[in-house]
Amino acid sequence: MPAANMFRPGPTLTLANAKSVLEAGMRVIAAGETAIDMKDVVAVDSAAVATMLAWQRAAHRQGKSLAFHHLPTGLTGLANLYGVADLLQSAAFAA
Repeated sequence: MPAANMFRPGPTLTLANAKSVLEAGMRVIAAGETAIDMKDVVAVDSAAVATMLAWQRAAHRQGKSLAFHHLPTGLTGLANLYGVADLLQSAAFAA
């Protein structure tokens, strides 16, 4: 079950706001966060997939795994389309 204080991006993760969301996620990962709750995310594009992969790389550089909770269906569909679903699903919890 996700922690109440887990990082939660807002409802949109698209090219329009990916830079700021990426940076916010990088800050919490650098501070030790190992899970991100995607529950509030409803609008995504390819930038969301790229952002999540960048977060995973950042966590791995710190020797940690990063789990994603509540992946939205649209994001899962994009990850499948781009052939990276296994990379995200291996770190996802569908609670």
